[in-house]
Amino acid sequence: MDDYMKEVIKLADLSQNKPLNEIVFEGLRNAIIKGIIPVGERINESIYAERMNISRTPVREALRRIQEEGLVEYVPHYGVVVKKVTIDDAIEIYQIRKALDILATQNAMRIMTEEQFDEMETLLRKTDEADARGDYKEVVELSRQFNDMIYAYCKMPRLDVIVKKLRQYLMRFRDISLTENDRRRKALDEHWLLYKNMRSKNYDAVALITDEHLSYSEQFILQEMRKLEETEANKEEKDQLNGHKK
Repeated sequence: MDDYMKEVIKLADLSQNKPLNEIVFEGLRNAIIKGIIPVGERINESIYAERMNISRTPVREALRRIQEEGLVEYVPHYGVVVKKVTIDDAIEIYQIRKALDILATQNAMRIMTEEQFDEMETLLRKTDEADARGDYKEVVELSRQFNDMIYAYCKMPRLDVIVKKLRQYLMRFRDISLTENDRRRKALDEHWLLYKNMRSKNYDAVALITDEHLSYSEQFILQEMRKLEETEANKEEKDQLNGHKK
């Protein structure tokens, strides 16, 4: 734990001019997304609170919010641990996402008003502005709002609940993908293309763009997951060699 705890404390910079709960949440969440806290690792709120020199309440609240995103899970009689998502999990999730996102997008474009399309365009312009000034955290947030907007306007609440749950499994990799320059810019261009074809009521194009958009995202995420697995395998092999030498 000492190996990564210093990085966790650095991410949860208590000198920031923000509420303590928000600082701790962002710090722990970023540490999990970036892989600083290993998959399968137990997060003991008492130890974290002690090392960060704060009470347990902000840590407990942060873990509750992170659990809602699907980044950690509670294991009975053990505690909160960082979840592992396998490559097979990701492939299955994307197969389902493609079908459901096409359904949601086509239904949204059928019933959206001109004012709602204007709102979508404004959001995309704000995202471009955030990208131009290098505010990638804002890009991630606005991109999430774009996806949420489609599901809000499609007026299929049960579908929305299902897809939000699926998104949670890959949240850490999605955020990483939007910090990569090439993938981020391509994703934003795809959002613009999707919006324009939604507005012109081009159903076939919307289905194709949605499928390709998710396919590009899937390729990037699978690549990142394979890199992570390779890193973990190399570390395990190195640890075993060091153990034999002792």
